[in-house]
Parts: sequence; structure tokens; C-alpha cells
Amino acid sequence: MIVGMRVRGGLLAALMMFAMPVAATLAAMLVSSSAVAQGVDSIQVEGNRRVEVETIRSYFKPGPGGRLEQAQIDDGLKALIETGLFQDVKISQDKGRILVTVIESPVIGRVAFEGNKKVKDEQLSAEIQSKPRGTLSRPMVQSDAQRIAEVYRHSGRYDVRVTPEIIEQPNNRVDLIFTIAEGEKTGIKSVQFIGNSAYSSYRLKDVIKTHEWNLLSFLGGGDIYDPDRVEADRDLIRRFYLKHGYADVQVVAALTEYDPERKGFLVTFKIEEGQQYRVGSVNFVSSIASLDGDSLRSFSQVNVGSLYNAEALEKSVEDMQIEASRRGYAFAIVRPRGDRNFDAHTVSITFGIDEGPRTYIERINIRGNTRTRDYVIRREFDISEGDAYNRALVDRAERRLKNLDFFKSVKITTEPGSSSDRVILIVELEEKSTGDFSVSGGYSTTDGALAEVSVSERNFLGRGLFAKASVTYGQYARGLSLSYVDPYLLDYRVAFGIDAFYREQLANTYISYGTKTIGFSPRLGFALREDLSLQVRYSLYQQTITLPSILDNCNNVQFLADGVTPNPAFNPSPAFANVNGINLASTNGLGCYSDGEASLPVRKELANGAALTSSVGYSLDYNTLDNNKNPTDGLLIDFKQDFAGVGGDVSYLKSAIDAKYFTPLVSDIVGLAHVQAGILNKVGNNELRMLDQFQMGPNLVRGFAPNGIGPRDLNPFSTMDAIGGTKYWGASYELQMPFWFLPKEVGLKGAVYADAGGLYDYQGPTTWTATNEVTTPANSHCIPSTVSPPTAGTCTGLIFDNTNVVRTSVGVGLIWASPFGPLRFDYAIPLTKSPNDRVQQFKFGGGTSF
Repeated sequence: MIVGMRVRGGLLAALMMFAMPVAATLAAMLVSSSAVAQGVDSIQVEGNRRVEVETIRSYFKPGPGGRLEQAQIDDGLKALIETGLFQDVKISQDKGRILVTVIESPVIGRVAFEGNKKVKDEQLSAEIQSKPRGTLSRPMVQSDAQRIAEVYRHSGRYDVRVTPEIIEQPNNRVDLIFTIAEGEKTGIKSVQFIGNSAYSSYRLKDVIKTHEWNLLSFLGGGDIYDPDRVEADRDLIRRFYLKHGYADVQVVAALTEYDPERKGFLVTFKIEEGQQYRVGSVNFVSSIASLDGDSLRSFSQVNVGSLYNAEALEKSVEDMQIEASRRGYAFAIVRPRGDRNFDAHTVSITFGIDEGPRTYIERINIRGNTRTRDYVIRREFDISEGDAYNRALVDRAERRLKNLDFFKSVKITTEPGSSSDRVILIVELEEKSTGDFSVSGGYSTTDGALAEVSVSERNFLGRGLFAKASVTYGQYARGLSLSYVDPYLLDYRVAFGIDAFYREQLANTYISYGTKTIGFSPRLGFALREDLSLQVRYSLYQQTITLPSILDNCNNVQFLADGVTPNPAFNPSPAFANVNGINLASTNGLGCYSDGEASLPVRKELANGAALTSSVGYSLDYNTLDNNKNPTDGLLIDFKQDFAGVGGDVSYLKSAIDAKYFTPLVSDIVGLAHVQAGILNKVGNNELRMLDQFQMGPNLVRGFAPNGIGPRDLNPFSTMDAIGGTKYWGASYELQMPFWFLPKEVGLKGAVYADAGGLYDYQGPTTWTATNEVTTPANSHCIPSTVSPPTAGTCTGLIFDNTNVVRTSVGVGLIWASPFGPLRFDYAIPLTKSPNDRVQQFKFGGGTSF
């Protein structure tokens, strides 16, 4: 019995020892559960200064029954931390209460930048998220440092270091200082291409925007490494190949590697060209019963036998889809399909015309245009709210907006509308500066030294208007001009422009006289097609000749300076008879040229005074050039006519044509064929002026001086001025080739050429009837006078060279696309010429803006 009692007693003790901690744990859990399951009012807050207690409590959301469970407390704690208002948050529970202890984040007093010289404070402030009077968040500060570094990387400074520093101030405030070590710009030391066989690396460097570093790189920015630019270059290379028949081309990668020894990036484009294809056939298939696919054939720019051209294919799709829309098929979609014949290297193109989904445009929302008015953007769309959605028209609008050159970026996307058949067009824009102030300088063998100051604005007042004012001052040329263009006159796609100008051309080595011209010219421009434009214009200007008195004194040197004593040296006959066919004795005693005066037509223009010209005209331009600045392929034709005689003192009909054809040959050599011609016709009874005649020189045949070709006054005692002609023609062929031994970025090309042309058929004044003219120095400006002895008569002494001689020359040139502007040097040797032509074998011209 005693033993049994001990056992039972030991077991009871053991059970009691086990039960006591379990009961304590259960009791603690009950207490904890009781403490957690309290209301929001039981939350007490400590440590807050700026943030209200109720604001902190609001982050704790009670569950059912209005009580806080542990899950709601954890969510509230997480939410408080995520606000960034607190450096630390702690939650404790005591006797049924929830205690929230916070340490508030400091307030930023100021944000400053130190060490930044290349990027302004304003630009950096706009990039970061930490702002004055905001709370300090250390993760945000680190993120801001990365943003600042990214700004510098986009400008090519990959060696930038950004160190944030927090300086504590009283009242829980801090100053945030970003110390920046900008470093040097990281340039591109090498651009290479792998896998290209059809086009040389030299040619492909013309296609991309990224360039290698060179000595003049500081004047540009293409040699600075920009990963976005490199990625865009991949697409430019791909589109270039697709335009020239390589339908399978792939730009596999654009590899960039930093070379610490050269302290720059090496960029390598890896290309898989594939085969070059030609168009084998072009077919049109329409699933719309009432729309004949072949009726759209005339809108296709893809021709059988031509090289496959993805760009022409895209334009064809756009034009056909727009035409279908005009015919009432607003939802028609044109889809091209290409079937390759790998053996014949041809692509069979099939344009499929199908009925697309019936989707309408609900709204067009424009974002990012802080300066440009909405209507300037909307007028580039051929569709508006409520119209059928047409992707081709949307793409055309995006291209037009990019061509405005008002924006850094343009992107048009769609969002779902209020119903399944509605879409919203979103136009995302980023504006850029559109104003220009330039100071230009240049020198040419024709005009001498020249300087120009101009101010222009492409988006005047944010209304899409163009305005420009310029002042030119040079050695032989001076002037002032004002220009204004409204590209949408009365909201029609018609450009209206007006120019007001004053020009002064001074006498120089090539002409003995000067001219002053003042006037204005309004014009209208019409884009008939993307490659064809028409301009109509009206011009009204007044033109006068200026001449030194020594070249216009009608002084036959019969008398000495006193006007009384005869000049023994004056003996026009027989000593000077028949000089170059001129019989001085037959000029009625006037001896119009005997003391070195200006040519008769020049002096007659001067005597007639200012002439007012009122003319109407037009220009028709056809342009298929691949690049307007540096063309390698395409045709440019300019035909213009002007009719003078709509009032004024002058009447004529002047016509001119100028055509240039560029074609790539071999090894990056480009051929240029250039032809030009013009004719001036007399209208009515008015005599053609000398100033209205064509004047030609190196602009027609290189190797000749300005005004060096064509009819010329042959009197040896005159200034022997070029008097121009009414007909001209010219033809030249030029080969332009790179210097393969020089880096592409230098921008130098060579040229060899042969020119031929002619100017002839002068139809200006050859006689000048003078009334009561005198021949003494007392009347030195040839005005009617009663001074004795009066002499009247007609000067018939103009003998001029009017032979139809074909001028030819051969030469070489140096073309430099320099950072200072385009420069060209030419050296040409005339092969055939008239004995009276003026030769200038070397010619130089160029200018710059800075």
C-alpha cells in the first residue's frame, strides 16, 4: 500500500509539473489574444512630431467586429514603413494596449549639387525625386544618385561618380548634397561591321548616327557613346538593306566594349545580309466583292524587275489603303505578302485587300505639348474623332509630326475606348527648342568675305509658323531679309510665305558696277505628292545701278582739266580707228568709250534710273533623292518660269530647268549627271535690259570666272563688262569618291568632272540716243545741258562678242563636309573657250554657323 501510494504520488507530481507550463502558455496566449483583439482606439502613439496620431492610426484597418487582429497590425506596420515618413516604426503590446513608437524621417531643407559644370542644376533637379520640404528617404536618395549618373551617361560621361551627403540640421531637418565628379566624355574609338559584303564599312557609316572620335569631334556629338543611339542604328542599318533588296537581312547584334587603354568604346555591328532579291511579280487580291484589287495598281510603287524595296512597299500599302478609304471602304486593310524564290532570287508580292474590323476613333488625346497648340498637331491628321480607324492614316500623321522637327520624340498608340468598337488615340510628344540664333561666316572667290547674323523660329508662338530675320554684310555683298511662312493657310494644306529683302552688290573684280535691289515676294506652296511640289509666286522689286563717276563722265578727253585747253593726246581718228572692229570715228563725235568708261548697256541702265519689276511665276520640283544633304541616289528636277510685265517697267518671259541625277557606282563612288538650260524671251515692245539677261561663269562651266562666259563688250577703252545672254545650256558629269585611306568621320571626298556649256544671244541695248550731251569735263555725268558747245547724236559703238562657242573644261575638286559647314575647292582647266572669256581656274566657297 505504501509503495502504491508513492507511485501515485510521483505520477501526480509529474502531471502537475507538466501541466503548469502548459497552463502558463495557454494563459499567455489568452492574454495575448485578448490584447490583440482590441479596437483602433486602443492604439497609443509615441515619438511623432509632425504626423498626427489619427493619421498613424488610420493605417491600421480593423477586421470584422471592429477589432484588430495580428494580421491587421502587421499590415499597418508595413504600410507605415512604406510611407517613407518614418525612419523606424516599432509596435509593442502591454495590458490590452497597442503602443506604436515611431522615429520620424528628417525633412529636407535644401537640395544642392556640387561639382556639376556640364549639366545645370535645373536639369538635375527635374530628374530626382528628393525635393525640398519633403521627407528624407535613404533608398530614394540612392535612386536619385543613379538618376543623376544616368543623365551624365546619356551625354557620354560614363566615368561619372555621384556621392550623396546628408548634413543634419536643427529641428530634425537635413540638407541633401549631391557631390558629382563628372569625368571626361567617353567617346567611341571604333565602329566596325562584321558580315557585310554587299556594302563597305565606309558606306554603312553614312547610314548610322554613331561616329568615331576625331580631332573635330568637339564640334559635334555623334562620337559620344549613347546606347539608345546605337540601338537605333541597328534599325537604320536593317532598313537600309531592306530598301536595297536584302529581304532576309538581320542585324544580329550591336556589340559594345569599353577599352580601358584607348579610354573609349568599341562598337561592332554584326550583320547577316542574305541574298539580294528582285520583284518577280506583283498581284492584287481583294476579298471585298465590290472593290477590284487591280484598280489600285496605279498606287503601287513596286514594279516587276526592280529591286525589292521595303520602303516602297510600305508607301504602296499606305497609298492603297488611303485610296480605298476615299472610295468609301473606310475599314479596308491592305496586307502585303512576299513569297521568295530562293533559286531565282525573286520575291512575288501579293497585296491582299480585306475588310478590317469596324473600329472608330473615340478621342485623340495629346500629351506633352507644353508650347505647341493642339490644333497645330491635330491638323497633321487626315482623320478626326468619330472617323473610322485607319492605321495607314495614323502612321502618316506620325511621320508628318516627326518631320515638323518640333519634337524630340513622337509616338502614337491606342487605348480601348468606351466600347469594343471604339479606340482612343494617344499622341505622346516631347518638345524641343525650335529657335535658332546663328552667326555665319564664309568666303568665296566670287563674293569675298561674308558674314551673316540670323534669328529664326520654326514654331513661332507655338502656332507652327516660321519666321526669320537675317542681316548680311560682306566684302562685295550686303543685305537684309525678313521671311514668314504659314504652312496651313486658312487651315488648308497650302503653305503661304512672304519675303521682304534688300540686297546690295558692290563692284568687284568681275563687274564694274554695283546694284541695289529692294522688294518683296509672296508665294504659295502645294505638295502635290511626296516627291512633287509646286510653288506659285509674285515678285515686286526695284533695281538700280551704281557706278563710279570716273566710269560715267562722257569725257572724250578732248580737253584737259581746265575744260579749255585741247588735249593733244586725243586723236580718235585715224589712230584708233578699227580697233577690234570698232570705228571710233563713226560715233558721231561722242567717242563713247575713249577714256575707259563703263560699257554702253551699263551706262544706259544708270541713265534710265531705277526700274520696277512686277512678275508672276511658278516652280515645279521633283525630288527622289535619298538624302538631301549628301545624296547618293535619286533625281532632282527644278523647272521654273517667271513672267514680268504685270505692271512695272520691265517685261519678259524667263524659263529655266535644272536637273541632277545621282547614282551609286562601285566602291562607294557616286556618279552625278547635271544638265541645265534657260531662255529669256522678249514680251511686248519694251527692250530687254542688260540686268535681266543670264550671267554665267563657274555655275555653268567650272574653270571660268564669275560673269566670265558669254557676250562681252569688246571696246578696249571700256571696262569690257560681260553683258549676258538670253540663252544658255550646260551639261556636266562628275564622279565623287571617298578617300579610303582617311577615317570616314573626317568628311572628305574627292571629285573629278567634265563640264560643257554655252551662253549667247545678247538682246539688250546696243545704241543710246543722247540729246544735248556735251563732251567737256564741265558736264561730267552725261545729263542734258545748255552748256556750250552742245552736241547731240547716237552712240552706236557697242561691239560685242556674241559667238556661240561651246565652253568645255575638266577639273578636280575637294568636298569637305566639315563641322564648320560645307566647303568645296575646285581646280579646273578650260579646254575650249572664246578669246574674250575670263578664266579662273581655282574656286573656293564655304561658310559656317557658330
